[in-house]
Amino acid sequence: MNLTYAGLELKRFARDRVNLFFVAILPAFFYLVFGAAQDYKDAPVGNGNVAFYILVSMAAYGAVTATVGIGGMAAVERMQGWGRQLGLTPLPDRGFVVVKAFLAVAVAAVPITLIALLGASTGASAEPWTWVVSIGVIMLGATVFALFGLCAGLAFRTEAAVGAASGIMVIMAFLGNLFIPLTGALLTAAKFTPLYGYVALARYPATEGRLIDGRGGLTDSEPLWVPLLNVSVWAAVFGVAAVWLVRRVRGRE
Repeated sequence: MNLTYAGLELKRFARDRVNLFFVAILPAFFYLVFGAAQDYKDAPVGNGNVAFYILVSMAAYGAVTATVGIGGMAAVERMQGWGRQLGLTPLPDRGFVVVKAFLAVAVAAVPITLIALLGASTGASAEPWTWVVSIGVIMLGATVFALFGLCAGLAFRTEAAVGAASGIMVIMAFLGNLFIPLTGALLTAAKFTPLYGYVALARYPATEGRLIDGRGGLTDSEPLWVPLLNVSVWAAVFGVAAVWLVRRVRGRE
C-alpha cells in the first residue's frame, strides 16, 4: 500500500469537518441521547444491557454512513479526472483500490471506536466476547455498503448523488429496525431491507436472535439464517449492480 497516498487521503477526510460530523459525531450524539442518557439503559437485554444494544445500533449506522461515502466518492473521483491524474503517477489501479479499501475501514473505525469508548464509560455492558464479535461484525459488514456507495457514484457521477445515497441510508436505518423497534407488518417488511440483516447480525451475540418489541420486551428467538440470508442477498445485489455499472461506464468511454 502507498503510505503517502493513504496519508493524504486520511488528511483530506480529517479536514472535511462536515463529513466528519455526520460520520463520527452524529452517531455518538445519538448514542448519548437514546442510550446513555436514558433511565432504562441498565435494563438487561440478553447477554448485555439496553445501552449496549443501542451502542451496537449507532456504531453500525456510523460505519455504514462512512463506507457509503468512501465508496461513492471513489467512483466519482475516477470519472471526474482524478483517475487520469493518478494514471500519470507510478500508482497502479490495485494500489488505488487498496488505499480506498484501507480508507473505508479506517473511517468506519472512527465512529465505532468513539461510540465504544463512550459506551464503556457510560454503562454499556456485555460479555467481553460479545463486544469483540459485535464490533467485528459491524466493521466487516459495513464494507458491503461501500458497494452501494460505489453504485451511486457510478450511476450519477456527482458528489450530490453520494450525499443522497448516505441520506437514503438514514431512511433504510429506520426501515431496517435500527433506530426504532418495529413490530407486526413493519417488522416483516423490514426483513427485506438492506440494513436489517447487518444490524441483526451485529446484535446477535447479545440478543441471541431475540428482538425488542414496542413495549421493551424480548420476542422469540429469530433463526440466524434470516439475517445471514438478508446480508448475503443484498451483498450480491450491490455487487452485481456495481459490476454492471462499471461495464456501462467503460462502454461509454
